[in-house]
Amino acid sequence: MAPSPLIFAACFVAAAVALGPMVEAAPASATSVPPAADVEFAREPSWSPPTEADVRRRVLEWLGSSAAAADLVGPQRDAWPESAATDGPADDLLDRVMATFAAVDPRCAALRGDLDADRGWLDTEASAFQRDAVKLWLGRELVRQDRFDDALPLLADLDPNAAVDPAALLFHRAACQHWLLAADAAVDSLDKLLERAGGIPVRYERLARLMRADITALEDESLDHIARRMRDVTRRLDQGRAGPRTREVQDGVIESLDKLIAAIEKQQQDCQQQCASGAGGSGRGGEGKPIDDSRLAD
Repeated sequence: MAPSPLIFAACFVAAAVALGPMVEAAPASATSVPPAADVEFAREPSWSPPTEADVRRRVLEWLGSSAAAADLVGPQRDAWPESAATDGPADDLLDRVMATFAAVDPRCAALRGDLDADRGWLDTEASAFQRDAVKLWLGRELVRQDRFDDALPLLADLDPNAAVDPAALLFHRAACQHWLLAADAAVDSLDKLLERAGGIPVRYERLARLMRADITALEDESLDHIARRMRDVTRRLDQGRAGPRTREVQDGVIESLDKLIAAIEKQQQDCQQQCASGAGGSGRGGEGKPIDDSRLAD
């Protein structure tokens, strides 16, 4: 039987109480957002966002290769008029692309209605454009539902330069890596995203800086690190995922708490031994040889 989250909470509180007097407060600079120069490198951006005209061209190419009936394809062609290319928000582009797919391909329509619908066909039957766009849309929607471990496999291998919305790809990939405590991978995704700082949505840029500052300040096996893993276990259980991966995370939390408590106990024992040694030394000093009679006479 998997240990109860309440047991975790009790162990964590006990460890926190015991460790409290020994932990120094983290400096304010550890949680402050670093300036832009600390995050962005002096290099050319490795990715470029597509224009709406580029996306329109790819959508029309996909429609042209579709075997769907003309009465389905025709209205979708009309939904992408050349005069409407305004380079608007990329989020809208991704939703528009997915809406077009869903109107023509019933498999995409099923995914829009149920994120857990069959998607095995994406890697075997879909074109590269449809596959990558649908995976990006699915990954984004799964992140919005806090399903980070489901979203990351969809987003991990997508190429920003081929994405309908590369900023959304890098941001949501980083969000998964940040939550799952894949620190190095998260920093890499965030740094790539911030290569285009000033040209990406403001919400992405601000949150990316906060996530980067947070994940780089996090220490392995610290109380904060353990607490986040406990939070991840709670998320998994709330989603009905009491499977092997959840038990693996639970076992890791218990192991980390055991190590932490053992370290606290050892530190307390060392302190007690030092105190006892110091007291014993003082006692022996007081039991030294008697005062000379001549000094007593004086």
